[in-house]
Amino acid sequence: MKLKYVIYALIVLGIAYLIYYRISANKKIAEDGAGPGKGKGGSSKGLQVDGIVVQASDFTNDLDVTGTLEANEAVELRSEVSGLVTSINFKEGANVSRGQLLVKINDRDIQAQLQEALTKQKLSATNENRSKQLLEKGAISQEEYDTSLADLQSLKAQTQLIRAQLAKTSIYAPFSGKIGLRSISVGGYLTPSTLIANLSSINPLKISFSVPEKYIGQIKLNSEISFTTDGYNKKFTGSVFAIEPGINTQTRTLQIKALVPNAGNELRPGSFAKIKLALSTQKNALLIPNEAIIPVLKGKTVFITKDGKAQQVPVEAGTRTADHIVITSGLNIGDTVLTTGAMALKQDAPVKVSVVKNKAAL
Repeated sequence: MKLKYVIYALIVLGIAYLIYYRISANKKIAEDGAGPGKGKGGSSKGLQVDGIVVQASDFTNDLDVTGTLEANEAVELRSEVSGLVTSINFKEGANVSRGQLLVKINDRDIQAQLQEALTKQKLSATNENRSKQLLEKGAISQEEYDTSLADLQSLKAQTQLIRAQLAKTSIYAPFSGKIGLRSISVGGYLTPSTLIANLSSINPLKISFSVPEKYIGQIKLNSEISFTTDGYNKKFTGSVFAIEPGINTQTRTLQIKALVPNAGNELRPGSFAKIKLALSTQKNALLIPNEAIIPVLKGKTVFITKDGKAQQVPVEAGTRTADHIVITSGLNIGDTVLTTGAMALKQDAPVKVSVVKNKAAL
């Protein structure tokens, strides 16, 4: 039991010593901070911070959005009729011209139907001509002639219908472009639900994207855009050619499309694009780094340095980018804005400023 009490006593003494040591250390720090010069009009070293000198520069308000590349024209090639494939007249991945025959379907039965219809039409035309001559001589009535004429017209319509069916056995390219991988073979049975291949016109390409509703007044036809894709480490350009007339009520965005030259076929439909859209240029704008802004209850403030002391001033801000923000009021050209130490700064606190280059003004 005595050993237990001894241990408790040692613990209490150890805690008391730690408390005494901490109080003594804090007192020494306080005495060192208020050194001899401070009480006699001297100044402390001050907090070391970074700052930038406010300068006026032209600010281009770029809007960063994402979009998708689309083919200028795209279609899934399918047949309107069923039948055996007798020939395939294209190479996968090749360029084809508008009107080029791509696929031919067996048409022997339709050809036979056409010959039969033409024979009947020829016989009916002979009967109609004979009836016309007899009508002129008064040998038959008008009603009998009208019957033979109606038979001829009906057979002509049937012939046109068979010709239309025959035309569907030949599949032509509806426009010039690049054809994709085929999913049929010669001798295979083709139906209207069978995909033959995809045909796309990829020069130029379209790029589709949306912008927030608040920017609609700054988007114009022929506006230039630049963008990058994951496939290439370079920038591509295009121009706006179409703007949706209405706002999407669910997303509150405006749909826009731009044309993109693609003579080298580098870009592919479906690619993800990071787009930069230049909206407007503001002359003599005051830009400061975002980290200098301090949100407060009634708005925003920044710290500037004046006579070696930090001064907190309210500001009004405009457009914000990823790195900088436009200040519309509260700062003047030549002010030194503090960009570090915001959480430790207080009004009239002494500071030692290291001026760094204002990248926004370059």
